[in-house]
Amino acid sequence: MAKHGGYMGGMPGNMQNLMRQAQRMQRQMEESRKELDAKEFTAAAGGGAVEVTLTGDHKLKSIRISPEAVDPDDVEMLQDMITAAFNEAQAAVDKAQEDTFGGMSGIGM
Repeated sequence: MAKHGGYMGGMPGNMQNLMRQAQRMQRQMEESRKELDAKEFTAAAGGGAVEVTLTGDHKLKSIRISPEAVDPDDVEMLQDMITAAFNEAQAAVDKAQEDTFGGMSGIGM
């Protein structure tokens, strides 16, 4: 009985195959995560007056502010544009994660 994949001789054949598949999937997910983390996502607000770039692992890489966007009498507008651009870039990263990992729980969280 054990030589046909029974429990006496160790792990059954189907279980070994499942473990190998799980390990392969884990390696593929790790590679996909590394690729996504290296990507950059840029979003703009205020007609391009503000640009925010994030990496795929949600790290802020850069903020570009056009000199025309800097109005000392309306700092709140600049703050709103930065926030809007950041949120848009964040949403792009989230969508890329969803596209890459299909909403698997625990990925990127």
